[in-house]
Amino acid sequence: MERENMVKSVSRALDIITLVSMKKGGLGVTEIANQIDINKSSVYRILSTLVQYGYVEQDSETGRYKLGYKFLEISSKLLESIDLRAEARPFLQVLENETNEVIHLVVYDQGEVVYIEKLEGNEILRMHSKVGKRAPMHCTSVGKAILAHLPTSVVLDILERKGMPVHTDKTITDKETFQKELIKVKQKGFALDLEENEYGIACIAAPIFDHSGKVIAAVSISGPTMRMTEDRLNQLQSTIVHTGQKISARLGWDRGSGPMSH
Repeated sequence: MERENMVKSVSRALDIITLVSMKKGGLGVTEIANQIDINKSSVYRILSTLVQYGYVEQDSETGRYKLGYKFLEISSKLLESIDLRAEARPFLQVLENETNEVIHLVVYDQGEVVYIEKLEGNEILRMHSKVGKRAPMHCTSVGKAILAHLPTSVVLDILERKGMPVHTDKTITDKETFQKELIKVKQKGFALDLEENEYGIACIAAPIFDHSGKVIAAVSISGPTMRMTEDRLNQLQSTIVHTGQKISARLGWDRGSGPMSH
C-alpha cells in the first residue's frame, strides 16, 4: 500500500509540474486542485516539497507557483554532456582507428570523473571502465589531466574529501608529490597513468575545455603496458594533445585565450 501511495504522489507531483509549466504567469493552489482533482491541502504539500527542491517557485507578489530554476540547471547539464559526446565522437573514432586501443571520454563531476563514452579498439583489453561508471581522479590519467587545470584550492579540497586510496603499489598517495605531478601535467599538456589505477594498464590523457576556457572533460588512450611502452607513449603525446584541442575547439574554446595555449 505504501509503495502505491508513493508512486501516486510522484505521479501527482509530475502532473503538477506539467500544469505549472504550461502557464506562463504560474498557477494558484486552487486552480491546480480544480484541474487535477486533488484536494487543496495535498496540492499545497506537494508544491511545498517541490519548492524546497527548487523545481517550483512561488511568486512573492501573486502567490502563484511557476517552474523553478532547477530545471534549467538539469537541462544545461544534459545539453553539455550530449553536445560533448556528439562533438567528440568523430575525433574519438579517429583515435580508435589510429591506435586500435581503448578510447575514453570522461566528464568532471563533483570530485570524480564519469565515463560518458568508451570505444573498445580492436585489441582485447579487460578494463573496469564502462559508460556511466565513476572513477577517482588521483590515479587516472583523465583525472590528472583535469585536476592540473583546476585551482589548487579545489584540488586540495577534492583530495581531502575523496582521499588518495591505493589502487596499486604505483598509486601516488602523497599530496606534495601529487601536486608536483600536476604542475608537470599542466606544462606538458597531457597526463599519464602508469599502472596507478589498474595493474598492467597504462593510459595517456589530455584535457578538454569549454567555450569559457574552463576544463570540463578529458580524453584518453588506454592499453596494456606491453604495448604502451615509453616509446609508444612518447609517440602518442602530440596525438592526444591535439585531439583534446580539436574537441575543445568544437565546444567553442579559443586556443589564443584559453589555458591550453602554451
